[in-house]
Amino acid sequence: MIISMTGFARAETQLTSGSLVCELRSVNHRYLEVALRQPEELRALEPELRATMQKELRRGKVDCIFTYRASSQTGRTLELDRGLVERLTPLLEELTAQTRRTGVHMQLSLVELLRYPGVLRESAADGDTLLVAARKLFAGALADLKDMRASEGARLKELVLGRCELLATQVAQVRARLPEVHAAIRARYAERLGELAATVDGERLEQEIALILQRMDVAEELDRLDGHIVETRRIVASPEPAGRRLDFLMQEFNREANTLSSKSQDLTTTRLAVDMKVLIEQMREQVQNIE
Repeated sequence: MIISMTGFARAETQLTSGSLVCELRSVNHRYLEVALRQPEELRALEPELRATMQKELRRGKVDCIFTYRASSQTGRTLELDRGLVERLTPLLEELTAQTRRTGVHMQLSLVELLRYPGVLRESAADGDTLLVAARKLFAGALADLKDMRASEGARLKELVLGRCELLATQVAQVRARLPEVHAAIRARYAERLGELAATVDGERLEQEIALILQRMDVAEELDRLDGHIVETRRIVASPEPAGRRLDFLMQEFNREANTLSSKSQDLTTTRLAVDMKVLIEQMREQVQNIE
């Protein structure tokens, strides 16, 4: 199934304590890489959010950003972690005593103590409400992101199939020119022999021409290109993840087109080979965004 790795989703909700925003941004990446940024109030959700994205997404670099803006008009209940303060106080007193013995005067204020992570926090009721809202918001944003990636994937599918149609047409044009190209090679050698007024053995001449045609034969490359086109269409129609397989096929496409170009002794065939490489490169760029 063709799913893009590129997408964006944003969800916002209003709470009595403030506003909560969740943004998901996804771009192409070799593997699945998740980066989360959330306020301290939502830190406990990080393992859960990571596990959910690893279950729902296969590839891509995904940024998940939570923004929480507390309302200045609503009174929030704050709690002091007295146990943490009791553990920190002796350590701070010991540090202060050590600095005095070294001649360094250091004074710690209550404000600095309150800034220590976890010392001052919202009440459990407000915190639970915020976690529930964050889960719901994240679920909606993730669904929107998947929808956007699927929609973009459908567009990529049409682009890849369209390029395959053009590529198949060019392969057919090259194959149709093969008899004409072979005849032109024979005529060229006959013309040169006529200019030299040389007498050669007809059987030996046919052997030499056959060897030249064999070195210049591109029928095998054309057959492989046709096979790659068929395989690309099959992969695109398959429900399985397609990105890695299509990326490998693009390399094979390019290899055959390069060989076709290097063997060509015909200007029209060379131009068609160049056009093929342009189409293959266009497909490769699109495939880079497929999951």
